[in-house]
Amino acid sequence: MKILLMEDDPVLGDILTDYLQQYYTTRRAFDSAEAQEFIDEESYDLFIFDINVPGKSGIELLKEIRSFNDTTPAIIITAYEDTRHLKESFDVGAHDYIRKPFELEELRLRIEKSKVLFRIEQDSLVKLSDTLTYYPQRHLVSDGVNEKTLRPKECEILEYFIAHPQRLISPEELIQNIWGFDALPSDATLRSYIRNLREVIGADKIITQRGLGYRYE
Repeated sequence: MKILLMEDDPVLGDILTDYLQQYYTTRRAFDSAEAQEFIDEESYDLFIFDINVPGKSGIELLKEIRSFNDTTPAIIITAYEDTRHLKESFDVGAHDYIRKPFELEELRLRIEKSKVLFRIEQDSLVKLSDTLTYYPQRHLVSDGVNEKTLRPKECEILEYFIAHPQRLISPEELIQNIWGFDALPSDATLRSYIRNLREVIGADKIITQRGLGYRYE
């Protein structure tokens, strides 16, 4: 996986680059002009852009990239606490965001989540069974006659299951990858999402191993 990181802070930039290079091929840009040069030279699997950098902001650069139909997944780094910048990030095509300060492992979790979601987004449909089809971009499941719309979190949970079939997934893993470290749901809330998914895709598709987690069949 090739990542383009745009971060002008010398200390944080070095820390992030050293950490990411343990897992991914990572190239660092210090500002938007340098990032654009790198993008013109080669393709990347993921952009990680800080909002506040010299020249164009991370949001402005991403908006420009999207205008050329570049759908590379993007994670926005922000020090802002308000929701306005987050809304702008998603409006221009960001897949995720992360607020400073953050743990390095949290960033890696968000990177892995972006990989899963982007791979699914590229498919127009996902066959859940002989009769059921999931349409990620439309957030619905259809049997060819009836359609059932899923809530955003239900979509994210289903897509995580699809990406990890036949593997035991603990509630903690789901929460970390779906909710990150913000607004963690209660166990009852997570069970409610799982129950609703079972009603749509079939109880036999998500198996509970009591005390351990869930397995998607």
